[in-house]
Amino acid sequence: MIRALLVHRAGAGMTIQDLGRPGYLSFGLSRGGAADRLAVSEGAALLKQDEKLAVLEMASTGGEFEATHDLRISLTGAASRASIDGARLAWNASHRLPAGARLSIGGKNTGSYGYLHLGGGIQSSKILNARSAHLTAGIGTLVQTGDQLPVGPDSNTETGLKLHTLPRHDGGTIRLVPSLQTDVFSASEIARFEATEFRRDNHANRMGMRIIPEGRGFNTAVGLKILSEVIIPGDIQITGDGTPFVLLSECQTTGGYPRIGSVLPADLPLVVQASSEAVLRFKFISLREALKVEKQEAKRRRAFNENISPLIRQPHSVANLLAYQLISGATAGDDLERDDR
Repeated sequence: MIRALLVHRAGAGMTIQDLGRPGYLSFGLSRGGAADRLAVSEGAALLKQDEKLAVLEMASTGGEFEATHDLRISLTGAASRASIDGARLAWNASHRLPAGARLSIGGKNTGSYGYLHLGGGIQSSKILNARSAHLTAGIGTLVQTGDQLPVGPDSNTETGLKLHTLPRHDGGTIRLVPSLQTDVFSASEIARFEATEFRRDNHANRMGMRIIPEGRGFNTAVGLKILSEVIIPGDIQITGDGTPFVLLSECQTTGGYPRIGSVLPADLPLVVQASSEAVLRFKFISLREALKVEKQEAKRRRAFNENISPLIRQPHSVANLLAYQLISGATAGDDLERDDR
């Protein structure tokens, strides 16, 4: 029997994803790939493998799974309640999934997209140099109950690691660079856009997300007279009624709505994973500043290994051991995490 993950119950909107298909924009195919690319990198770091390997993206609820062989897994992105044979699992961490054990992943506690990573990656068939499903382009399908997901060879054995991640479910300030149509908006409209608080609409998908402003929408004298031209993930289109839409991984390749700006790739995960209650605000920065931000973000991702630590800390490695009341079982803080996987 091949190394595989058996899907006993598949949640709605579950797909196989990797980092997508760059280079096909001129053929009418957007990049696609994981909605939260940062989560893909985090999961790969926890398993100490290539971030280009395919993962399972869970858009609404998780599911139930069984391994045909001993596997390593990690969980990142929007957190859910997860367990193996009833034993609770930590999120943003790596674990052993023994052959025959049942992995259960529930609905999202916060955020929109959760990720299940497998040691060796999902080895489904490649289409146009990638394994990602791109449903709007008719590539791939939803993962279904009863599917058997092939898993590639895994040369590593280490698990029981956690990654300290930056919060990205609570909104915050999202940085923008000017787009091709930013200048068609008046200075007062751009200033009002930066001063406005937004919340994400619940009706969002991998193509884009509607963000609802506090107050009226945004207008430009040009209106809908702009000719269609190339668009990319992160662009913010303003529709005819003045509502902004942030384009995401499966956005179309061309569009005629005016774009007020474009979200930096480094900040796009904050938009993708924002809860419906989270407040989003936008701030324009220069292209030079944006390039500096992206370089810093790339450096931070390369240093993920420095932020990985054991789920179970050995007493000899705890510098402030005397701060813990080990006999009573109470601690002076939350430094010790209990998880046996």
